[in-house]
Amino acid sequence: MWVAMHYESNSWIWEGVYYNPHLFGGLMLTAALLGLSTSYFTGLGVPHLPFLWSDLGIFPKKKNGKKRIRVYMDGCFDLMHYGHANALRQAKALGDELVVGLVSDEEIVANKGPPVLSMEERLALVSGLKWVDEVIANAPYEITEKFMDTLFNEHKIDYIIHGDDPCLLPDGTDAYALAKKAGRYKQIKRTEGVSSTDIVGRILSLVRVPEVSQDHNGSLCGEPHKESQSKGAHVSHFLPTSRRIVQFSNGKGPAPNACVVYIDGAFDLFHAGHVEILKSARQLGDFLLVGIHTDQIVSEHRGNPHPIMHLHERSLSVLACRYVDEVIIGAPWEVTTDMITTFNISLVVHGTVAESNPLLTGENDPYKVPKSMGIFRLLESPKNITTSSVAQRIMANHEAFLKRNAKKAESEKKYYAQKKYVSGD
Repeated sequence: MWVAMHYESNSWIWEGVYYNPHLFGGLMLTAALLGLSTSYFTGLGVPHLPFLWSDLGIFPKKKNGKKRIRVYMDGCFDLMHYGHANALRQAKALGDELVVGLVSDEEIVANKGPPVLSMEERLALVSGLKWVDEVIANAPYEITEKFMDTLFNEHKIDYIIHGDDPCLLPDGTDAYALAKKAGRYKQIKRTEGVSSTDIVGRILSLVRVPEVSQDHNGSLCGEPHKESQSKGAHVSHFLPTSRRIVQFSNGKGPAPNACVVYIDGAFDLFHAGHVEILKSARQLGDFLLVGIHTDQIVSEHRGNPHPIMHLHERSLSVLACRYVDEVIIGAPWEVTTDMITTFNISLVVHGTVAESNPLLTGENDPYKVPKSMGIFRLLESPKNITTSSVAQRIMANHEAFLKRNAKKAESEKKYYAQKKYVSGD
C-alpha cells in the first residue's frame, strides 16, 4: 500500500522519465554532481549514482581505482640520524609510496667530501626505515633532465621532495631547479638540531687526535678536547617533544599471546650493524621491544666520549627502524624479573659484537635473571661494525673531515642567518 501511494505521489517523475528521458537524465546527473540525493527524484531508494556508475565501469571505484602517489627524495644519508628519518617520514606523508635515491660515493666526494659510510652500509640504513618503500642506489647528486625523465617515466614518480634548506651544486646553482620548473617539486621542513656535519663535528671535537687509540674491544680511548668543550662546541641542539616521539611510534602494543623479544643497548651513532641485529631479533618473535640505555649508563660502561648522541636522539633513531615495535627510553642496565613480568617478555637477546669499558672489572652480569629463567639467547651479530669503528674512520681521515666540515659549516651558518618559519612537522 505504501509503495503504491509513494509511486502515485511521484507519478509526475515517472511520466517525465517516459516522455523526456534526456532531460530527466540531465537533471539526475546535475543532482549527482551537486551531491543531492537521487531518492528525492525517485523516492524508491535508488543507489547513489556514483556507486551505481562505478559498478558499470563509468566511474572508477575510489578504493581500487585511486592512483597511488609516488614521491621521490634523495640524499647521501651518511651517518644516518633522526633528522634523516624525520625528513623521510614527512616525505612519505606527501604521497602513498616513498622512493629514496641514495647518492653514489663518487658523487658525494665530488660535491661534499668523503663519506663516512659505504654504499652498502647506507643502503642497509635507508632500507631499514619504516617509511621507505623503494631505494634507488647510486642516484646522481643533481636532478638532471635525463634523470628526471627516468624518475617520471620509469619509476612513475609524481613529485620530487627536498627540505627547506638549500641544496647547491659546486657552481652555486640549485640542484632541484629543473624539478621546480617542471612543477613537480614539494618542500618539507628541515629537522632542527642535528646534521651529519654536526655529528662529525662532535666526534672531531670530543677526542684529541694524537691520543686517540682503540682498546682490544675496539672502543675509543682518549681525553676530551678541552678547548672545544670549553667553548660549548658541537653540543646537541635537539629539543625533544612528545609529538615527535608519537610521530615515530607505531602506537601499538603486543597482542595478549605475542612472543615479545627484548634487546637492549646504547645504539649510539645508529649504523648498519644495529639495523641487522634488530632485524635478526625481530625474526625470533612477534613483537620487538628495545631498551635504550641512559647517557649515564652508557658513559659508565663504555667510558668517555660515549655516548656521542644523547638519549632522545638515540631513541628516535631506533624507533624509526622498521623492525622495532616499541622502545624503553632509559632502560636499566640489568634485566630484572619485574621488567620481564611488566612487559611480558618471552625472550631476551644480545649480539656477539658489543662495546665495553676495559677499565670496568668484576661487573655483574646484566642478563643473570633471564639466563636463570632459560629465556636468554646470544645472537650472532651479522656485522662487525661498531660505534667506535665508525668514529675511528673519521679520526683516521681527520684533516679531510675537518675541511669538509668547515665548508659545510659556512653554508649552515648562512642558512640559519636567513632562516624563516616554515610550517610542517
